[in-house]
Order: sequence, then structure tokens, then C-alpha cells
Amino acid sequence: MTAGPGPGAEFEDRRPSPSLIAALVLVVAGALALMAGALLPVSPDVSRGFGSWPLLVVLALVPAVAAVWCGRTGRPGTAAGLVVGLGALAPGRLLLDLQLLTAGPLAIRPELYLPSRLLDRTAAGPGLWLLLAGDVLTLAALVPAARAARQRAEIAGTVGGRRRWRLVVPLLAVAAAVGLLMAPVRSDDVYLLARSAFEGPWPALGGFLLLACALPLVLVLGLASASDGVAKGSLIGASVAVLAVALPAVVSGLAVPNLRPGFGPALAVVAAVAVLGLAATRLTVPEHGREPEGDLAGEARLPGLFWWRLACGGLAVLTAIAAVIGALAPQLVTRAGAVLTGPPPESPARWLLLAAGVLVLVLGLLMLMPPVAGAVRPVLAVAWAAVVLAGTAVLGTAVAATDATNLTGFGADAGQTAIGYDLGAGVGWTVAALVLALLTAPAAVAAGVVEREDSGAEGPRAGGAVLTPVVAAAVLAVAAFGTPVFTAPGYVAPGLWTNFDTPSWGLLTALVVILGSLVLSQRSRPGPAAAGLFGAALLVAVHAAEYPLIGSALDGARPATGFWLALGALAAVLVAAGMALGGARRQA
Repeated sequence: MTAGPGPGAEFEDRRPSPSLIAALVLVVAGALALMAGALLPVSPDVSRGFGSWPLLVVLALVPAVAAVWCGRTGRPGTAAGLVVGLGALAPGRLLLDLQLLTAGPLAIRPELYLPSRLLDRTAAGPGLWLLLAGDVLTLAALVPAARAARQRAEIAGTVGGRRRWRLVVPLLAVAAAVGLLMAPVRSDDVYLLARSAFEGPWPALGGFLLLACALPLVLVLGLASASDGVAKGSLIGASVAVLAVALPAVVSGLAVPNLRPGFGPALAVVAAVAVLGLAATRLTVPEHGREPEGDLAGEARLPGLFWWRLACGGLAVLTAIAAVIGALAPQLVTRAGAVLTGPPPESPARWLLLAAGVLVLVLGLLMLMPPVAGAVRPVLAVAWAAVVLAGTAVLGTAVAATDATNLTGFGADAGQTAIGYDLGAGVGWTVAALVLALLTAPAAVAAGVVEREDSGAEGPRAGGAVLTPVVAAAVLAVAAFGTPVFTAPGYVAPGLWTNFDTPSWGLLTALVVILGSLVLSQRSRPGPAAAGLFGAALLVAVHAAEYPLIGSALDGARPATGFWLALGALAAVLVAAGMALGGARRQA
């Protein structure tokens, strides 16, 4: 047993640490910048849809004031957790505000920006620069706040009882994440095209993806903290950050003519308010009675592992089903009254999406089989990104075609357009597959955390035994995902360094997941390390398969440098996985 701090130390521990003070200074500065940005115009060319500044000022100032109040009244853990929750979602908010600078006319932000005429681009006003500064300052506050939260968790030691809401909060986080990815409003305004995150330009897609991924992660990690204050503050901070994004969209749908509230933001608001309500309750309750002994010792935790594996496998199966339907259903349909000959084009990436869906389907079904679920879980924790890689490529074709429709058809004679394509059912199913894939990821991670808690297994790590092939695989993977897999006459492939477009987010997601699995292999036991590396190999193989599956639909397609680099990365990852597997067998 670890002795707790003495009475004098307890009083001293309640004082704000230097890290917490730095975090509070930064988050207050960020809140003041956000407040000023809400008061000033974001563009001299466009006005806001309604008088939104009181709402935006409240959403900017209240969490910062609450964090300072908690820090001054002896609740440093709550203050640190609150700033962590705000800072974790700041990157997503930064990209959403950056869209006003890079693609303002396509932004769906009626509370700040509502065009009244057709615009190509707009100038940036002082309010926009202040909003961006506020986002950056809030993000900067995350670093010292995380350090302060870790200090509070170390002081607390272990959770002094049973932590409540460990299943409800992740479910609410998933609901809010899904809501954020849906269309912010429903629009009858010809100058405001309401569409989901996956149909918008890259800043909107990246911002909402970051929000959807960070929200479940920060809530789960915050709730797992040994400090009740940090757990409570994390729930509050992340919920308020969601409200800052979703609530203005709901109010815009109610207050702006020709707009109606969207279901997604309303769902996110309800989920965020529910999490706030749970944060107001007692998060930890004491366990009464004697500790379980013998065979009953793990009984309280096994159901948690079962349900997490079930959720992970179920989400993977749903992801695969949506991906397969999205690949086979039409991505584009002919608009009524259009002057067209022949059927609408289909995305050549649909066969890649079909292959990714089948892969995830197999892994999801295996996750539902208890004897092999533990071995498959690390593979699925990486392979889910194959759906994102292929799905964004499919959406890139559909979005480009409909954007051309909107631009060419604007101002044409009533009842007909020169180009007439609308999004088909395949796009809806592909978007659903992307959302479900993004939800599968935290479920797989959470299942892994519970597996580790339940097993309590310690032992040697793969570490240096696989370091050389892992480093080689990382270098080759960065090069492979940063260069085209194939070339074809008249075809410009989306990339990470140039021509950044919707499919580039899939490339970036897959690369980050692969690099993460390579890093984790150094800290994992040989068995899970080998499984995770095998998942990375599958993801690299899906990327290399772009040449036969996508390039075959283009005349004159030839393998490019990225294809050979991908094969090299695949070989290096498989070598690392084989070496880790050999270490696991020696341990057995």
C-alpha cells in the first residue's frame, strides 16, 4: 500500500502548480481572443446571419472563468481537466476557423459568415485572426494542463472506489461525434450549400474528423484518471468545447431565414449536455464489502472486456457492411432536367473500398469469436483505417463532380444545367462507413486497455529486437504515402505534400495509424506487437493495391515510385512482425 500525503501536504497539493497556472493564463488569453473575434467581423465582404455575439462570448468566456475559479478555490484537478478537455478539441476548431480563410464561401458558419451573393473567395477581417489566435492559445494550454493533470493523478494514486459512467460516457461521446460529422444545418438558401463534413473542403473535413476522434479519446482517458477532479474537469471541458461548435449551428437553424436546424448538431448538443449532467454527479462510489477472492477476483472486470470486444467487433461489421454497400451503390445520379447523355461516372476507387470493406468484415467477425478476439483486436486497431483510406478516395470523385455541377449549373436556364449530377446513395453509405470506422478505432483501443487491465501481464517488450525493421518501415511508409502509387495521362493523384484534397485525408490518416502502430510495437509485448504490425502490413497492402484496383480503370496507368516504396514498406513491416512473433513463441 502506498501512503497518502500528510495533512500539510494535502493543503499544499490543493494549490495551483506552476504548470496549472501557465495553462490557466493561456486559456484565459485564448478565451479573450475568441471573445474579441466574436465581436468583430471575420470578413469585410460578408456579414453574419444573426446577432450571434452574445452566445459566442458566453461560450468563449464561461469555461475559462470556470477553470480559473476551480484553480483558485482548491480544485486544481478539475481546473486542469477542464483545460485538457478544451485544448484536446482545439485543433479541430482551429481547422474549422481556418476554412473561413482558405474556403470561406464554402463554410457553413451562419453565426459568423453568411454570404448573400456568389463569391469566389473573401478577405479576412480582424475577427478571423483573433479567432485563430484564440484557438492556438487554447491548444497551447493543453501541454501544461496535461502535465498538471498527470501530477494530480500521481498524487491521487489509484481510484478510491468504483468509477461510474465508464460505459455511458463513451456512448454519449460516440453520439456527439456522429452528430458533429453530419450537416450543420438544412438550407434552402442558394448561397449556402448544407453538406456533411465528408462532402466539404479539406479544412472542414479535417476539423470535424479531429473533433470526432479527439472527443471519445479525451473523455475515455479523462474518466480513467485516478483523480476525480481531473475526470470531472475533462468531461466538462470537452462537453463545453462540443457546445461551442454545435450550439451556434442549432441556433442558426432557428434564427436565420431559409435555414432549419440539422439533426447532427442537435444530437451533439443533447449528448454534450448529458455528459455535463453526468459530470455534476459523483463519479466514484466506494465498493462495499470484502474484496473478491479466488476465482471471483476478476469477475467484475470480465463483463467490461466482453462488452468492449462486442462493441469493437459489432462496429467493425457495421463499418464493413456500409463500405460494401457504398462501393456497389451509385455515387452519382443524374439531376432531373439535366442535358446529359449516358450514365453518370463511377469512382474508380470503389473497388478499393470494396476490398477494404471485405477486410474489415473478416476482422470484425473474428472479433466476435471469443477464442481469437484477443489476437485479432490489435490487427483491427490498425486495419480500420483502410476504410478511411479508400472511402475518402471515393468521396473525392463524388465531391469534385457535384462541385462542377454547382458551378456550371449556376445561372443556367431554368429546368436544365450543362452538367447535372447529384450525390447518390453510395456517398451516403460511404460516409456512414467512415463514421463507423472512426468509432471502431476508439472501441479497439478501449478494448486493448481493458485487456491489459484484466490480464495484468508483465514481461519483456519487443523493443530493440525489432527496432531496425521498424525504423526502415517507418521511413518507407512516409515515402510511400507521400508519393503517387501510379501515374496516368491527364491524372493528378492527390498527395500529402502537393494537391492536398479529400483523398489526402485518407492518406494522412492511414500513415499516422501505421506510424503509431510502429511506435507502439516498441512498447508492447511480442504477441500484441506482432499482431499490430500485421495490421500495419495489411494497411500498407491496401495502399499498394491502389495501382491494380484504381489504376486499372485509367488508360495508360503505370506503377509509380510510391508503388515500389509501398512494397518495400510492406516487406519491412512483415519482417518486424515475424521477428516479434518469434519473440512471442520463445516466451511461450
